[in-house]
Amino acid sequence: MDIVLVTTVIASLFLVIGAAEPLAARLKLPYSVILAVLGVLIGAAAIFFLRTELTDALNPVAEAILGLPIRSNVFLYVFLPTLLFQATLGMNLRRMLDDWVPILVLAVVAVVVGTLSVGYALSWASALPLAACLLIGAIVSTTDPSAVVTIFRSISAPRRLARIIEGESLLNDAAAIALFGLFMGFVMLGMPDPDLGAALARFPILIVGGAFTGWLAARVAVWVMALFSRHELAQISISVALPYLAYIGAEQSIGASGVIAVVAAGLTLNLTGPGRLPPQAWTNLRELWDVLAHWAGALIFILAALLIPRLLEEVRVGDFVLVGVVILAAIAARVVILWGLLPLLTALRLSPAVERPYRVAILWGGLRGAVTLALALAVTESFRVPDGIQRVVAILATGFTLLTLIVQGTTLRWVIGRLGLDRLSPIDEALSRQVVAVALQTVREDVARTTENYELSHDTVRSEAKRFGERLEAAVKSAEDSADILDRDRVTLGLIALAGHERDTILARVRERTISARMAEQVLSDADRLIEGTRSQGRSGYNRAARRSVAYGRGFRIAVVLNGRLRLSGPLARMTADRFELLLSQRLILRDLGAFIDGRIRRIHGKRVAELLHELLARRIEMVETSLEGLRLQYPGYAEELERRFIRRTALRLEEREYTAMREDGLIGAEVYTTLMQDLDARRAVAEERPHLDIALQRAELVRQFPLFAELDNAVLKRLGRALQTRYVNAGEVIIRKDSAAKSVFFIASGAVEIEAAGQTWRLGRGEMFGQMAILLQKARRAEVRAIAPSTLLVLDEARFRRLLERSEALQDAVRASAGKRGVDPAQLFDGTNVVRPPEDRTSG
Repeated sequence: MDIVLVTTVIASLFLVIGAAEPLAARLKLPYSVILAVLGVLIGAAAIFFLRTELTDALNPVAEAILGLPIRSNVFLYVFLPTLLFQATLGMNLRRMLDDWVPILVLAVVAVVVGTLSVGYALSWASALPLAACLLIGAIVSTTDPSAVVTIFRSISAPRRLARIIEGESLLNDAAAIALFGLFMGFVMLGMPDPDLGAALARFPILIVGGAFTGWLAARVAVWVMALFSRHELAQISISVALPYLAYIGAEQSIGASGVIAVVAAGLTLNLTGPGRLPPQAWTNLRELWDVLAHWAGALIFILAALLIPRLLEEVRVGDFVLVGVVILAAIAARVVILWGLLPLLTALRLSPAVERPYRVAILWGGLRGAVTLALALAVTESFRVPDGIQRVVAILATGFTLLTLIVQGTTLRWVIGRLGLDRLSPIDEALSRQVVAVALQTVREDVARTTENYELSHDTVRSEAKRFGERLEAAVKSAEDSADILDRDRVTLGLIALAGHERDTILARVRERTISARMAEQVLSDADRLIEGTRSQGRSGYNRAARRSVAYGRGFRIAVVLNGRLRLSGPLARMTADRFELLLSQRLILRDLGAFIDGRIRRIHGKRVAELLHELLARRIEMVETSLEGLRLQYPGYAEELERRFIRRTALRLEEREYTAMREDGLIGAEVYTTLMQDLDARRAVAEERPHLDIALQRAELVRQFPLFAELDNAVLKRLGRALQTRYVNAGEVIIRKDSAAKSVFFIASGAVEIEAAGQTWRLGRGEMFGQMAILLQKARRAEVRAIAPSTLLVLDEARFRRLLERSEALQDAVRASAGKRGVDPAQLFDGTNVVRPPEDRTSG
């Protein structure tokens, strides 16, 4: 085929892709629907002009369109890895990990249920072998959520719900393609009725092998990309090679799932890339993949749709019945998931509650798209698949896809409107009217100043001012009519606005490189949790998300255990350094939020709400400061090094701004500017490196800071430092329970605890101890101790505590003072100047 003609056709398809997006926006239809319709029209027109006798002038173009040298292998080895890899790079993995249980369960279970439902329904309704029926089930079980997710975002649906749907779709693509490869093998081998148990038993092997291959390939790629830190184009080029090498390596080398390998590679790069690559390189890499995936998805739709008219030429009456069977079985499987599995996960508190209107929208929005068409084409072009099966697979898959796109896709927005999901809640409606009134007042003041500066015509200004005043008066009256918003709702709306501004501030700091790329994703995830928690649970949800942002996570606790028992200090050092930087970043952001409360929220929601938000913000700042102080005590000097690094980065940012301004003003030429920026980039690379943290706890220094141990000599302090164990607790965590055995004494290195005993409550802070009374009195503990802030505790066992108490007068005085506060006679604890020992110790002594 003439290369010029092929190039012309492909270039023309890109023109179609470019026109499809604005056309979809104008018609308010999903983008994929427009692409499919355009592809079908182009394919039908090509067939018409090739067969018509009206003219032969367009025959070469028609032949080029229908004979494009693009086959199913191109879809499987080029387009699919592109789509899947970009989807993993575009995901907020930290937020996805919060919901990994419902995402994974829904993805895997939905694919299996959909495959079995469609497969066995077709087997019952047709003469096809079971393997072919299950193959069709795997092809149509994958969903394209782009339409429903886009609409959910436009109507402010719960972000967590949209995120679960998006994550489920990505993983069910991978799972469906893995099952497709499994059943495709049975069909090509001529096994009509495979052992389903044996087939599903191979499924985990495909997944595990693919996941390991993708993870290993991504780790190697990230390592190589880090070596090329100053060569952005080299890094981006390596990222382009990664998904295809991972796919081919898994498929051809170990017989695992190439799709799973691509997903694992993308997830690994998403997690590790921001911390290893320069921020601008990471941003450009993701933008490139967005463009590649946009082209790949569009080309799959158009190229597959080009073949639909030809595929449907062989349709028989009985095929319509089978398409109906596939539709009913697929819908039934989706209903089981949405009305059976989702409520179960909600009851088990593993998934958010999904209200009925959203479930209906998800059901109707279960469109099939590029992946389904690509898999169907792979079957039709395999010479090892019998012709009869090829024909049925092509007709059922394309027919089902067309139905979902044309019927469901074109009516999805209407269905969502009928469900009432596109309307604002009464609170949001009232708030919008107040926001308009406040905004118009500000605009009037700014316009008045502007007209004075430009000395415009007095009559013109007065005429426009009168017109604007009428609009402002109407807006104020409308706002007054809706002034019955409850204070509780105002607080919730104010917190949502505050968290949203916090997120915007974080993005601005990341662009300025004040916050490192390593921390950007985590602090943004914390801000998203604040927004979602406030939307769902109001003030309590905001406070819960705020506490979580400074809490010690499960991974940190595991790292502590690895360091304490196996002497593996690497994970704890990395997580502690991340925690240092995270807390410093949070403190930087939180201190800028007060002005937003006074400047914006106070004007909309009033003084009372603003004061309450200031109080909540002050508590968050206190939590961050407390947590940061605890780390400062354990690792003196490290926080100062991070602060120095922040100052250096800020200075470099300001220096870059000055050079750019001079270049724009023509004070320096391009050559001088380029030289200055190269020098700046070299110094920035040094400043971006995080100082090394020695995780070996400086216990002697930490212990020396306790007034209780001030009189001890260095030898005793050194032994005491080795004996003390470190324990990290989060706010709200119970440290000592009532009636528990007394085995240890706790010293507060940082944070604060609350003690409740005999109906009384008191608090202890840094430098104080608790747990000693029950040990000295030889009784079960009568108090419950709970942390009220993220705290670092030093724990000493009973025998060492008693030996220490005998030689430390300061510790004895502290014990006597504590006993006096609790109404305990110190004579019960001390025999003269000696500590009262337990009976077994007295006998042995």
